Amino acid sequence: MTVKLLRGRLLSFKRAPQSLTDTESYLYETDGALLLDGGKIAASGSYADVKASAPEGTEEIDHRPHLIMPGFIDTHLHFPQMQVIASYAANLLEWLNTYTFPEECRFVETAHAQKIATHFYDELIRHGTTTAVAYCSVHKTSADAFFAEAMKRGMCMVGGKVMMDRNAPQGLLDTPEMGYDETRAVIAEWHGKGRNHVAITPRFAITSTPAQMEAAATLAREFPDLHIQTHLSENHDEIRYTCELYPEAVDYTDTYARYGLLGKKTLFGHCIHLSDREADAMSEAGSIAVHCPTSNLFLGSGLFPLKALSRREKPVRIGVATDIGGGSSYSMLRTMDEAYKIQQLLGERLNPLDSYYHMTLGNAEALSLADSIGTLETGTDADIVVLNAAATPAMALKMDVVKTLAEELFLLQTMGDDRSIVETYVAGNAMKVAL
Repeated sequence: MTVKLLRGRLLSFKRAPQSLTDTESYLYETDGALLLDGGKIAASGSYADVKASAPEGTEEIDHRPHLIMPGFIDTHLHFPQMQVIASYAANLLEWLNTYTFPEECRFVETAHAQKIATHFYDELIRHGTTTAVAYCSVHKTSADAFFAEAMKRGMCMVGGKVMMDRNAPQGLLDTPEMGYDETRAVIAEWHGKGRNHVAITPRFAITSTPAQMEAAATLAREFPDLHIQTHLSENHDEIRYTCELYPEAVDYTDTYARYGLLGKKTLFGHCIHLSDREADAMSEAGSIAVHCPTSNLFLGSGLFPLKALSRREKPVRIGVATDIGGGSSYSMLRTMDEAYKIQQLLGERLNPLDSYYHMTLGNAEALSLADSIGTLETGTDADIVVLNAAATPAMALKMDVVKTLAEELFLLQTMGDDRSIVETYVAGNAMKVAL
């Protein structure tokens, strides 16, 4: 593998920013460089310093005047829902039953799963996303296709075969035993292979019987280092129905707590309507509430209280995500644009430093993977995105009056999309996708 030197403006976060003026929270090099070797960042800093340390024969790639950042991280989306995106429905449960479940039935076919996997990874790369946390379908074939494609591209991905044994079409149901056995098989075949991470994935309490929740609990005990992902408190009807199905639980969150599924590596999609008791329970367990703004708006699910959850006496850890196909864009830039608007409606402010922290280091921290991704620190994985804030005529016109880094970031977040992605590097390799 050729040693590469990327030149441009570097931006990488050290911690969560406390305010728009918190310059200590990030590293910004106006003429910076990264030395990439063996899939890792071998050096990071000023161009002059990194250039001086580069070995003879290093390939130099000049990305000036563009911004070089860690690749974006998406903490919740559905691999089988690419052809469900932009489907008209009144709410979550109607949308699931009308579009999503019938589409996911198709993933029993290996050829279909492999075809969609190719498109799925192409779209992530096109939008600057280098790591994502995905739900596959109930079929092991879908998980096999998902992880095989990740290995082919050298990407760090988290995913799981969905477990669901009720309240769905017959073609989407497993059993407690099958869910357990097939998840174990996926773990044996894929976890730790390449950069793959397998997640234990009961879809949500509505589609899992108590017996299947116990099977998920057994897996969590047997594989305590694995991620767990599911859904929580997205929609009022969902919450009511869950509480009817699990009358012994104090509330929706307690449904999962009773099976030992709350922990530091548990990702709960949505979490819009949590009670104080539920937020306390999540905080105490260290679980992550994953905000999916475009999906929450599209399905009319509600407004996620990101700032309020973050500043509680017992704060809740936060991730951000696209939630394809309930979400309406693969772009983390578009995702944070909608997150900003939701906070505006709640009378809160989400500044651009917050946004870029969340989609890089913040999401890496949510995944307990900040030692390897989400940063441009020396020794970490060379997953990188190069951004152009003047990618369209309208953006270029606005850039004429942009004076600060924060203004540039906000422009990218507000008007940017896949056209703003100049290049996406995965493990030091520039990734090419079909147009």
